[in-house]
Amino acid sequence: MLDKTENSYYNSKAALNKVALFAEFTSFANNKFCKLINFIIYKEEAFTMSTYMAKANEIEKKWYIIDAAGKPLGRVAATAATILRGKHRPQYTPGVDCGEFVIVINAKDAVLTGNKLQQKKWYRHTGYIGHLKEVSYKELMETRPEKAMELAIAGMLPHNTLGRKALKKLRVYKDANHNHAAQTPVVWEEA
Repeated sequence: MLDKTENSYYNSKAALNKVALFAEFTSFANNKFCKLINFIIYKEEAFTMSTYMAKANEIEKKWYIIDAAGKPLGRVAATAATILRGKHRPQYTPGVDCGEFVIVINAKDAVLTGNKLQQKKWYRHTGYIGHLKEVSYKELMETRPEKAMELAIAGMLPHNTLGRKALKKLRVYKDANHNHAAQTPVVWEEA
């Protein structure tokens, strides 16, 4: 029934079509074998799909500016993490670095809602016994607002090599001045 040539897939499909035609012209139309053949042909033709998997060198990287003035710190961080990861793109592939560059400006004007300014703390350890340092976010936002934004964004990225690679594409500035005009960044508009 099958020809032994280079294209055995198409030959087997043609053979299945011949069997199906034979079944239609004979009185064996209700035969289970003919129904199985018709199902196989339908499945072969209707449900063959392939998923697009992006390659890192095929993706064109852009630069985006996010203005954090008057916006909640977490909302800005979530938007930045989405762009850094590349989830805003239709070509997003989980295991590939699809993300783009992000510049966050006016980090000092980001807002912490609720009682987070007084209650939230940033903990770090120096490495010496008993040297656990704690800084309130009120002090952190006054002295190092860039660090507060970086910590929020880093917490929303995967904690693996892809996340560390994405963090290298992040630039945070406490005011509106940045030195990336040569990269022609585009202002990110919230949808």
